[in-house]
Amino acid sequence: MVGQDPAVTGLVVALLCRGHVLLEGVPGVAKTLLVRALASALELDTKRVQFTPDLMPSDVTGSLVYDARTAEFSFQPGPVFTNLLLADEINRTPPKTQSSLLEAMEERQVTVDGTPRPLPEPFLVAATQNPVEYEGTYPLPEAQLDRFLLKLTVPCRPGRTRSTSSPATPRASTRATCAPPAYAPSRTPPTWTPPAPKSPRPRSPRRSPHTSSTSAGPHASPPPSRSA
Repeated sequence: MVGQDPAVTGLVVALLCRGHVLLEGVPGVAKTLLVRALASALELDTKRVQFTPDLMPSDVTGSLVYDARTAEFSFQPGPVFTNLLLADEINRTPPKTQSSLLEAMEERQVTVDGTPRPLPEPFLVAATQNPVEYEGTYPLPEAQLDRFLLKLTVPCRPGRTRSTSSPATPRASTRATCAPPAYAPSRTPPTWTPPAPKSPRPRSPRRSPHTSSTSAGPHASPPPSRSA
């Protein structure tokens, strides 16, 4: 796990101190992968339980199953019988199901039908919860929070940044070419100048319909009168 050193250290410390861990973080920060990587590195058995509102306590601890061949009830162990138990989104199940882990986390045993059954060693419960989503959740009571030795916050890793002195790759050069030009505040926007008004066209004088085109001057003869 790269970049989650405090969470890895906290899990190892809780495992050595026989404690339990509450992992808090948003989805996608590798909380499940962290527990599975620790179990794989230490060669321990691990199981994952998705806590939902319809989950029953017997789905976690196990129950008695009737065998028709022998006509007897036999115990079927649940996922709590493991070394590393990942309780995913533990605050999404009702308190009745949450209380099924109290005895397992404190006494390291499970009592079914009055018979205590010890859990394997080592035993670690790594419960996760989302600190952002609160709709449809059941907050953990103080009695259950006391069972956890550590509460680890798994943050989001920041994105990797590219140094400006590194040589440009074809992908980086393409991004630089397609980037929009930067806005220069010093540039002044162009101003609009209205066009100059046009001079009116000279108009020719209107001619009277009774004026001949050939007559001109004061000595012109008057137009002939019409007879009735």
